Amino acid sequence: MSLVQTENLTKVYGKGDTAVTALDHVNLTVNPGEFVAVMGPSGCGKSTLLHLIGGLDRATEGRVLLGGHDLSRLDDVKLTELRRRQIGFVFQFYNLIPVLDAVENVALPLVLDGVKQNTARAKATAWLQKMGLGDRLANRPDHLSGGQQQRVAIARALVAEPALVLADEPTGNLDTRAGDEIASLLRQIADDWGRAILMVTHDPRIAAYADRIIFLKDGRVVDETRLSGNGTDETKRVMAKMEAI
Repeated sequence: MSLVQTENLTKVYGKGDTAVTALDHVNLTVNPGEFVAVMGPSGCGKSTLLHLIGGLDRATEGRVLLGGHDLSRLDDVKLTELRRRQIGFVFQFYNLIPVLDAVENVALPLVLDGVKQNTARAKATAWLQKMGLGDRLANRPDHLSGGQQQRVAIARALVAEPALVLADEPTGNLDTRAGDEIASLLRQIADDWGRAILMVTHDPRIAAYADRIIFLKDGRVVDETRLSGNGTDETKRVMAKMEAI
């Protein structure tokens, strides 16, 4: 059974002559433990797709099913609860709170969900150690490199044990080496910890870490490619697909 399923998912901004269709009847699935990348030209609807699947915005038409829950049928309170417990978010610019250290940043989603401070901090510490940041627990964001900050953000996304991680250009603010480390970490999250990953990226090298790539253009799915994990060859294949689109 699919973890995520979209059915004719459509998002229109504005009305009448000024209406802009950001997504146009998109149908896709993401299975438990699967790593799926979304690619396409700027303005093709990639981020809008993540926002709708993550319950950050409401669809104009169609629906999103997450673990059997129809997001369109949930009120704001239930939607917030599902988002907090079932979905982890990773953004390009980390979105860490500057005055909090690494443990406090990671523990925050649990604290907001009513988990006791000691329990939240213990879980945050465990996830930071899995991210290779056991020696950076007390560091604030300005004392961490970009790659380290993104690892903190990933730990924060995972601390509530969500089934799905949504990553919007997670390597877009990093150099090549740090970007590859983050992409490899996302691969590990899917393989070793069984989380589904849906990642938007413009970088063919990063997309090649995924199991499958969905290509969008003008708000529609125009192609889909399953990858075999052959590194450089797959990157070239993805680049060729992007050029064709």
